[in-house]
Amino acid sequence: MRVIKRNPFGHNLFLKKMLIRYMGIITHRRHRGFNQLKIEGSKIIKNLPDKNVLFISNHQTYFADVVAMFHVFNASLSGREDSLKNVGYLWNPKLNLYYVAAKETMRSGLLPKVLSYAGSVSIERTWREGKESVNRQVKMSDISNIGKALHDGWVISFPQGTTKPFYPVRKGTAYIIKRYKPIVVPIVIDGFRRSFDKKGLLIKKKGVIQSMRIKNPLKIDYENEDVSSIIEKIEFGIEQHSSFLKVKET
Repeated sequence: MRVIKRNPFGHNLFLKKMLIRYMGIITHRRHRGFNQLKIEGSKIIKNLPDKNVLFISNHQTYFADVVAMFHVFNASLSGREDSLKNVGYLWNPKLNLYYVAAKETMRSGLLPKVLSYAGSVSIERTWREGKESVNRQVKMSDISNIGKALHDGWVISFPQGTTKPFYPVRKGTAYIIKRYKPIVVPIVIDGFRRSFDKKGLLIKKKGVIQSMRIKNPLKIDYENEDVSSIIEKIEFGIEQHSSFLKVKET
């Protein structure tokens, strides 16, 4: 009989729970104190199944976006609607919650390595390594690990693969959707780039209103829709389609 419970990646669940509690407590005021996080649509979270859910979002910092989502998801599951009031929601956090991140980012220091234990599914970028542009094949082990995480619970993904706005969505996310057929929930965030440095570890400015809008799941025909159609739905879902850029410019 196994005394120590572990997730499919071999992480000690008790240690993961303690880590999420600790990191959650010290980051809570970054979204409800120094700055405020305006949340919309968190009631959608409570109606989702426990497994095979893929959250897709635009990306503004390496870590602050994900940390905020951990807060919002756990608060919603604890009965708080569009609120992070009372950090007690972290007492029993959702442990089968993962996020996709670049391996080079998660190996860039001690703190990222610690944060990776909280739920990182690390993958190798196919288009860039450090500051160098590359062109390599997607590693099937990376795809399998994302599938393993979806089979166990929820996965947060940033399909543009960069914190720069209006970059094209990478095809890999569409392939994952077709292969594993998850419920796909779009999230649109803003204000994080103004609040934090690029890594999302240091507060750059106080008094910023951040926002997180959780939208209804995308309607996807997994069998008949092609990759380009799914990519377009993702771009519209996270409001990173070129048409949104034109609206901002007018």
